[in-house]
Amino acid sequence: MIKAIAIDDEPVALDIIKSHAEKVPFLQLEASFISATKALNYIKANTVDLIFLDISMPDVSGLAFAEMARHTAQIIFTTAYAEHALKGFELEATDYLLKPINFDRFFKACRLAEGRRTCNKPEEAEKTIFVKDGYNWVQIKLSEILFVQAQDNYVSICEKNKSTLTRMTLNDLEEKLPKGEFLRVHKSYIIAIARVQKIKKDQIIIEQFKIPLSRSFRAVLLEVCTKYPSLNNS
Repeated sequence: MIKAIAIDDEPVALDIIKSHAEKVPFLQLEASFISATKALNYIKANTVDLIFLDISMPDVSGLAFAEMARHTAQIIFTTAYAEHALKGFELEATDYLLKPINFDRFFKACRLAEGRRTCNKPEEAEKTIFVKDGYNWVQIKLSEILFVQAQDNYVSICEKNKSTLTRMTLNDLEEKLPKGEFLRVHKSYIIAIARVQKIKKDQIIIEQFKIPLSRSFRAVLLEVCTKYPSLNNS
């Protein structure tokens, strides 16, 4: 949902924006202002994604306001004067609506804002953990782990093309792994659930590896793996 505000010194113009905004399912008009100064105070205290902004206003011009707010929210200018369009786009405005504003043109501008907002969303950082390998600390991507095996006082973290041996207990490593993505299936093994290819009576197949499955963990594993219908259980 895009959180928006509208700023215009003409109440009638604000009413038109309010009416149009009610018809856009992904837009929420949080507030409207006839004073740019009050609007500036609002965006300092609240999260705003988009501003519908008139250019010719008495206290602070829309262009001056956009200079102050363009790194805070997207701007869609609303004005009766086409000659301001070039300056508006120099300020990286998302769109420029000429009054009187019809709904089709308003909706198109909102879609532009929605598309720009989606493109600018930061990608979610990949989940990783750090473990000690000899004298060094190494970073391991959780998405690449196939399974983990306890080996005496060490744990072997097995990925598709390599494994890392780190001095720690299986219980300690289990605390670092996200629940719902990894599961203990044996006193010496933890598996990545999404990597399971086949579940046998006392064995789990992951890639070329055969992981022992304890009877006490089998019921839990089968329940969890119902989220992954592609598994070939037998």
